[in-house]
Amino acid sequence: MRRILFPFLIAVSLSAGPASAASDTFSTEELLQGFHKTVFGLEYRAWSWRPYLVKKYTVPVRFYVHNLAHRNRKSTVNAFIRSLDRKIHGLKTDFARSADSANFQVYVVDRAQYREVVQKDVYKDTKIDPPGRCLVRVVSGSRGIKRSAAVIVSDEGEFLFHRCLVEEVLQGLGPMNDDDTLIHSVFNDTSHHSRFTAFDQILLNMLYDPRIKPGMSTTQLQNILPLVARDARRRVN
Repeated sequence: MRRILFPFLIAVSLSAGPASAASDTFSTEELLQGFHKTVFGLEYRAWSWRPYLVKKYTVPVRFYVHNLAHRNRKSTVNAFIRSLDRKIHGLKTDFARSADSANFQVYVVDRAQYREVVQKDVYKDTKIDPPGRCLVRVVSGSRGIKRSAAVIVSDEGEFLFHRCLVEEVLQGLGPMNDDDTLIHSVFNDTSHHSRFTAFDQILLNMLYDPRIKPGMSTTQLQNILPLVARDARRRVN
């Protein structure tokens, strides 16, 4: 489940790691539909902040990882974050020296810590009822995403941990929606993917193409998006 609360975008889901299928197995139509369903869709539109406009970072994404769980997952989380620069053309990432200097914070928690961390560290509101098994909160505006915070559960199995890691971090970069028709994607709570699939790599390469700007609508992208999909496919190949 995911809940979008005005004026913040909150994507709640599961997720995790590297690509699985060859990028030339997807039709252009599948890629265009995937882009529209993840970038422009939002599950709870009535509570959303401008659901049908592009959301992405336009500045380097500075990550800070808080490992609060009993098991130290930091090396796995850091390795996935380091892979993003290689896999998403146009995205720049780094690690912040402190939480205060980060614009994307990742909290790795055990289930018993989940509610408190979401309320205290992510929302700073004890009245929030944390949805989902993991979540990401995204604060965005007309100039792009301002900050994101993902909460990843560590102690409910390797599949959930890896799936949460991949999906929540990727959704924190802009593709905020899930859709159960996206069979090649982690942006689908009914799928069994726990890796950064080739399909999702193409979608993120499309989103971070310099021709795609924050605040753009589906109408503005209508003519250029097939070209962006073509170029993103080549980059992933």
